Amino acid sequence: MANDSTDREPLRVVFMGTPEFAVPALDALLGMGCNVAGVYTQPDRRSGRGRRLTAPPVKVAAVERGLPVFQPTSLRRDGGARQQLASLQPDLIMVVAYGLFLPAETLEVPPLGALNIHPSLLPRHRGPSPVATAILEGDAITGVTIMQLDEGMDSGPVIAQVENVIGAEETTADLTSRLFDMGAQLLKETIPGWRDGEIEAQAQDESEAMVTRLLKREDGIIDWTFPASYIARQVRAFHPWPGSFTHWNGKQLKVHKAGVLNLDASNEPGTVIETPQGIAVASGDGALLLHRVQVEGRQAADIPDFARGYRDFVGSHLGTS
Repeated sequence: MANDSTDREPLRVVFMGTPEFAVPALDALLGMGCNVAGVYTQPDRRSGRGRRLTAPPVKVAAVERGLPVFQPTSLRRDGGARQQLASLQPDLIMVVAYGLFLPAETLEVPPLGALNIHPSLLPRHRGPSPVATAILEGDAITGVTIMQLDEGMDSGPVIAQVENVIGAEETTADLTSRLFDMGAQLLKETIPGWRDGEIEAQAQDESEAMVTRLLKREDGIIDWTFPASYIARQVRAFHPWPGSFTHWNGKQLKVHKAGVLNLDASNEPGTVIETPQGIAVASGDGALLLHRVQVEGRQAADIPDFARGYRDFVGSHLGTS
């Protein structure tokens, strides 16, 4: 690590994370020569059609790298798990999309505190859905923040922050992965200075705080009276979950990819129309140009192929049931 002498002890870190996009931060710590004393991740879950017990991606990565793994169901309720973590004697706890609450007792264990990578420019978009919310609200710029955890909701002081432009076609899946890659790089640039006391944490401006909410499946329902520009952002923001969907011929129709068509459509919102640019759906303002859709029980298809298979699609009406 920068500024370290050759006989200096490696930084002892407990890493906490669960999904695939947390793995680059783990690798960044290892690449810096940190001693990862333990990796905490959520318990294995049943998933897929066979409901097979599946390990979180961070657990898989930790096992591949020969790191000890811990999977408590709760640190708040499990005193033994808190004591076990404290016995690892970390200098620093690094949290990246862990998904479980860290009680004050745990936050106080490491002398360098507990740091977190958050995919937004705090204090904007605190909470569980920062990336989707940034896309849905039409933000031109977002970024990634390294902050020191406190007992609040992403309210701790900021250690480092970097801005980045949101791509015109980026989905939440795309942008989340990219932001956490940026966060891993920022981590490498920040940890040495934080360890050496060269970085001063900056309190967040509470007057500018914005808190996102946890998304629900019903958020994915498309309201065709909304402007096409909003619906197109919804399609990007809610990919992969909860998805954006409407109904056609009594079946759910999921819109995987779409664009905006600026035209004065006289058709009722929800009407499928054919335009020189392609098949679109009239909305409250303009039309949504369909690129890729999926009807219930079928595979996703590009719209030209879909329309060829369903000749009655153009001219039909899409709705909520």
